[in-house]
Amino acid sequence: MRISIAGTGYVGLVTGVCLSDIGYHVTCFDIDEQKVQRMRDGMSPIYEPGLDELMKKNIEAGRLHFTSFAEEAYQNKDVIYIAVGTPEKPDGSANLEYVEAVAKAIAEHINQDATVVTKSTVPVGTNDHIKKLIEQHKNKDVKVDIVSNPEFLREGSAIHDTFNGDRIVLGVEDEQTGEKMRKLYEPFGLPIVITNIRSAEMIKYAANAFLATKISFINEIANICERVGADISDVANGIGMDKRIGREFLHAGIGYGGSCFPKDTKALAQLADQIDYRFNLLESVIEVNNQQRVVLFEKAERMMGPLNGKKAAILGLAFKPNTDDIREAASLLLIDKLLEAGVSVQAYDPIASAHVKAQYGDRIQYADSPEEALKAADLAFIVTEWEQIKSLPLSAYVERMKTPVIFDGRNCYALEDVRKYPITYVSIGRESVIVNPQK
Repeated sequence: MRISIAGTGYVGLVTGVCLSDIGYHVTCFDIDEQKVQRMRDGMSPIYEPGLDELMKKNIEAGRLHFTSFAEEAYQNKDVIYIAVGTPEKPDGSANLEYVEAVAKAIAEHINQDATVVTKSTVPVGTNDHIKKLIEQHKNKDVKVDIVSNPEFLREGSAIHDTFNGDRIVLGVEDEQTGEKMRKLYEPFGLPIVITNIRSAEMIKYAANAFLATKISFINEIANICERVGADISDVANGIGMDKRIGREFLHAGIGYGGSCFPKDTKALAQLADQIDYRFNLLESVIEVNNQQRVVLFEKAERMMGPLNGKKAAILGLAFKPNTDDIREAASLLLIDKLLEAGVSVQAYDPIASAHVKAQYGDRIQYADSPEEALKAADLAFIVTEWEQIKSLPLSAYVERMKTPVIFDGRNCYALEDVRKYPITYVSIGRESVIVNPQK
């Protein structure tokens, strides 16, 4: 089976590489020739553990190819995946510009019957729109079947998720197309859920909205815990043991970020608005998350008073560990708040610093290690729970900082360990450890 992937971003590249690894001949298409050449050399344009190695393996095996020519991408292919971005519009709805451009390009170049599979996260009804575009613009008398195949990859563990996912969702027009796609995915050995196209489109949004709801819920519980003397770690563990609830996504912190949850929750709320339905719960989830993203800064101001002239260390810039993605990262909002307050910022991240530097330039300083970021700092913010940060000895804060005051947005340290040091430590949903509070 000859497969093509339109788009070599996070979803497209991981999908193409993993399909080639189970034996398919895959062509990945991108309009950026320089990017294509780097990928031909086995260099991934995104940071994802294990991806470079898997790319090189399948390039050398002759199963994985890269091109910037649409003819090579779309001609003589049995299955064509659309995996381009659907960025957020100002009103929160999904921008389908790139999806539409790919659909028209497929129509222009396709020369045989094929199945077009949408991996991009798109609003309900988009696949119907894609089919109409292809039918309107195709140059040859070929049959095109449309499939909705939403992705459920987590950045930092995308390859593992591809081969060990909970399910594969396929929204199809007819039984024959469903069987074709079932056979394509059989080598993964995962449960396959086949629905109609609109149900598959909704499954993606509903899944992400539910997980976002779970995160906002536990953060609200954490805020109550702080006020009543409960410990969110114990509370989350206690409710997570209930199989109806589960332990996943019950880690209190400074909100969700990244490319999916913020965008998809807003897109679903916008979709509801378009059909004249008020999605009150989801609107509250979004509002709670927006508030939670600034909670560390607010805690710092309440405890330390005006921050003007102080030096702050930020540990972690990516929205989560094991990725260089800074989209909707809490670190960016924190940096903005600190700079606005007249604070000098020195930041550390093992992977994402270059992306932040491209945005902020020399307005902040960039450290090569957590210890360097802490040097002479008045306060420190833990934003991303990288292993390099979680494993940093508490003694490093005492030795390196001017005043060891930590605002931990990821609850990286046990309170009993913190109490062994002359450290002021403020976390999420737990008792604060106060040593000579700064006023």
